[in-house]
Amino acid sequence: MPSLKDVKLQIAGVGKTKQITKAMGMVASSKLRGAQGRIERFRPYAEKFGSMLGDLAARTEGAAHPLLLAHDRPQNVVILLVTSDRGLCGAFNVNLISTALRLAKAKEAEGMSVRFVCVGRKGRDAVRKTSHEVLESFTDVMGSFSYTLAMQLGTLVSRLYTDHGADEVYLVYSEFASMTRQVATALPLLPVSAAPAQGGPAEGEYVYEPEAGALLAELLPRYVNVQVYRGLLDTSASENAARMAAMDNATRNCDELIATLTLLYNKTRQASITNDLMDIVGGANALQSQ
Repeated sequence: MPSLKDVKLQIAGVGKTKQITKAMGMVASSKLRGAQGRIERFRPYAEKFGSMLGDLAARTEGAAHPLLLAHDRPQNVVILLVTSDRGLCGAFNVNLISTALRLAKAKEAEGMSVRFVCVGRKGRDAVRKTSHEVLESFTDVMGSFSYTLAMQLGTLVSRLYTDHGADEVYLVYSEFASMTRQVATALPLLPVSAAPAQGGPAEGEYVYEPEAGALLAELLPRYVNVQVYRGLLDTSASENAARMAAMDNATRNCDELIATLTLLYNKTRQASITNDLMDIVGGANALQSQ
């Protein structure tokens, strides 16, 4: 049985760990409120942008823009993987990395080569351990980013596609569904689908000016940037939600461990008192027997 001092030290250590996990959970909760507000404000714009662009692209004849044109006999796939820079958020990064690697394996089974553009330190480090090439990596950016990062990423993958450095581009990110549910998603980014949105409510007919070809040339690169930015915002909110949940679980585990150690401390203390009493009684009996 451990000594009383050892048990007290363990209780104190777990208590300090609890303070850390509780503080990290509060920080994640504070960041989540801001990140959740950003994605909830931006998501309707991104969905309306996609709906309008699909309608516009469906009205054009043939391939009116290189980003709409599917390449013949695709050989090269680029996966834009968005993860966090830091850990301590449960299975959040593992789910994203697993989704990206499953997609890469499926494309390789079709005879294609797969390369990565990584946003976030965790994804970059994981891909580097595989045989896949990392074209570009952007680390230490998920804590604070702006639309400028999305423009940089969108321009990079669009240039790869138009220069035939990539025949297909996928965006792997975590969709923020709710506080308790984040879904690792693989979104086909390029070529842009020309099909209009289906299943939504009936909307009025759009009137475009100038003509559709000129609008597509202006809006398609912006559409790619918008989808990338939405992926960044979704992943940021999902990361903080996952970290808050992980820290809450860790704090509860600390409480349970402290309760277990306290019970052990009390049992050890009782055993020590009992042994002392037995020694006193034994000594008294020995004196009486003389």
